[in-house]
Amino acid sequence: MDWKVTERDTIGDVLLLPFFAITTKPPHNSMNGLSRSAIGNVKRAMNNSEFYGKPGSTLSVWSDDCQVILIGMGPKDSLTHKDVRDAGANAIASLTKRNIIPGPPVGGRFGTNLTVRFTTGWNLEGMKWFVEGMMLRDYSFLKYRKKDREKAQEEGNWNLTIQASERYLTDLQTDIKTIAARVDGVHIARDLGNEPPNHLYPMAYAERAQDWANGKNNVKVEVYDWDRLQKEEMGGLINVGKGSSRKPCMVIFTVNPQVDPKAQVPCIVGKGITFDTGGISLKPGASMDEMKYDMHGAATVFGLMHALHASGYKGRVHGIACLAENMPSAEAYRPGDVIPTYSGKTIEVLNTDAEGRNVLADGLWKSGELNPEYVIDLATLTGAVVVALGHEATGLWSNNDDLQERIHQAGNEEDEIAWKMPLLPAFEKEMTGSKIADVRNLGKSRWGGSCTAAAFLKQFVPPRDFDEDNDQIPWAHLDIAGTAWGADTNSMVGHGATGIHVRTLHRLITGS
Repeated sequence: MDWKVTERDTIGDVLLLPFFAITTKPPHNSMNGLSRSAIGNVKRAMNNSEFYGKPGSTLSVWSDDCQVILIGMGPKDSLTHKDVRDAGANAIASLTKRNIIPGPPVGGRFGTNLTVRFTTGWNLEGMKWFVEGMMLRDYSFLKYRKKDREKAQEEGNWNLTIQASERYLTDLQTDIKTIAARVDGVHIARDLGNEPPNHLYPMAYAERAQDWANGKNNVKVEVYDWDRLQKEEMGGLINVGKGSSRKPCMVIFTVNPQVDPKAQVPCIVGKGITFDTGGISLKPGASMDEMKYDMHGAATVFGLMHALHASGYKGRVHGIACLAENMPSAEAYRPGDVIPTYSGKTIEVLNTDAEGRNVLADGLWKSGELNPEYVIDLATLTGAVVVALGHEATGLWSNNDDLQERIHQAGNEEDEIAWKMPLLPAFEKEMTGSKIADVRNLGKSRWGGSCTAAAFLKQFVPPRDFDEDNDQIPWAHLDIAGTAWGADTNSMVGHGATGIHVRTLHRLITGS
């Protein structure tokens, strides 16, 4: 989507007019630039219809020069940021670039010049939320669908003109630029999540990261390939990924690497299982195709790094993606194995399908070498969190109440709910109860499965400066198994990967 911010003057092929409730006539300046016939059509439609600006209501009015779509927002005083984002998303989802042309629609012509005009009652925040909803929903993954891809190329992008009164224009221009950068990051994460696993495997992700960093002076990407993993003795990644011909790797991002190198800054760690068969503990065949999404934690890390760079964030931030393909073979690790990790701790493998926590063990310990202010990991880790929270919220665990609350609040602001979950001592005791290793990779029963998984990860959060006398580095775990895909009630997403928590973490880190 291409965009610009202007005063309320000319219009394009389609004019979107979002109105608040109890609207019986067009607000002041809402008809600027329309022909006399178009103004008459809109006024007659509003006078003779049941459109009163009720939430979710729309009224489409055709004229000789454009299509005008009235969008009901409901009472202004009761609107939430979710309501406004959803309205923007639903507006763009309802449009098609073909046939949105004056008169009764006729075939063949495209109308891609779209204007959204904000009038009486709109403030800066509301306008930003509405436009962000439009931009987030303006996404499709057509890379492998020839006819649809060719059609989309023929039609071109939406050309969005955002119109408001003069006093908002400067701030709106600045804020929409940031929103567009964040949305681009979300769409990158969605692209990665939606890629088929034969095209996106561990080193393919690494190559994309290196291509992204190429030519950017203020980003750095370092790749630990198979040989480097062996050298570093990263046994979590090595063992999960050794059963595949597509070997594992670790990708380390840094935004603004030269900025205050001694300062403590955020580090975000992502699980990146590019395909998860379950390994020797083979998953059922039904819906196994969805296991391409099991790398969405790493997808979010990549998308966040892009959003931070593109929005012009000046601070230093680290990202770590732990990438492997979990396959059964003669080389695969087995239930009953005891495997080493980068931390020096050992893991008793009780189920090879509990693999995400094993690769994160190496990533979390590596994060300690970067002297982080805090560490946040994202992982499509457990089915248990989907049982608990469905597709409506991410599970959130932390060893630090302040960090947990900050993530929770940032998620609320972005309509990406992160629900606080308990990290009880009993869960930790269960995961450190192996008779032959330091940690077991599965709880003793099915109960509290997402909580025991979080308790496992906590065992690999380093103490500050790796000094056992120090407290652990502040850490939080986001289990995105229910929110990374399949979120049918999310108006921002038409299908597939959601790009979850790129915006949450961008807000947490930058404050906007």
